[in-house]
Amino acid sequence: MILGFIVGIIVISLGGGGGAIYLGLLASVFKIAPISAAATSLVTSLPSVMIGSWGYYRQKKINFRLGNQMLFSAVPAVVLGALLAPYIPATIYRWVLGLILVVLGLRIVLQKNGQSAPKKHTLLIASMYGVLSGLMVGIAGMSGGGPVLAGLLILGLDTFQAVATSSYVLVGLSVIGAAMHISGGQVDWQLGLPLMIGAAAGALVAPLLVKRISMSSHSGNMKWVMAILLVLMGINTIR
Repeated sequence: MILGFIVGIIVISLGGGGGAIYLGLLASVFKIAPISAAATSLVTSLPSVMIGSWGYYRQKKINFRLGNQMLFSAVPAVVLGALLAPYIPATIYRWVLGLILVVLGLRIVLQKNGQSAPKKHTLLIASMYGVLSGLMVGIAGMSGGGPVLAGLLILGLDTFQAVATSSYVLVGLSVIGAAMHISGGQVDWQLGLPLMIGAAAGALVAPLLVKRISMSSHSGNMKWVMAILLVLMGINTIR
């Protein structure tokens, strides 16, 4: 429960669902089977992304135009990813996913301040990031927050809006992903419920924390933190 609270604050503050972090905790710390860890991670992250998204909605920071475009593109990709998962070698998937996350992180770092994608291609680019995120959810049981957040930053949203919109998109993805995995009966509820309760409590705190940071002189540093985390996630996925 304590771990869930800490992770809930961190991932909702950074616009993620925390699927990759929960996946790592469940597989490496609690030593449960990978297929059960994937299912449990998605179910665990669902309440926290819902609570975090509601907090951002109340602050009117969600960009529904881009968020809905990503979500509508991601939903079919979740289903497709779940169907393809049994046929994709784990090694190939790890390398492809890891390299994508590293490239996205570097893209954020190298992007000039104020630069964004051409407006006429905005919805198309948003759809591409949505599809990539959906495949992450369907194939690996991750939350898919990395590509969503990176895409929103690259499309020109400020850090606060990107975090808020990412949380909104992940609500839809987590619902679908969790439903598919629950139906398979692979969720470890003994570990999942305490993590879920802790994460939900952390998600209540996160939007208020992000608001305070965005009003401070350190708001620009959040973009660098997100970029570095994406690169580290990518490297860790490949290992």
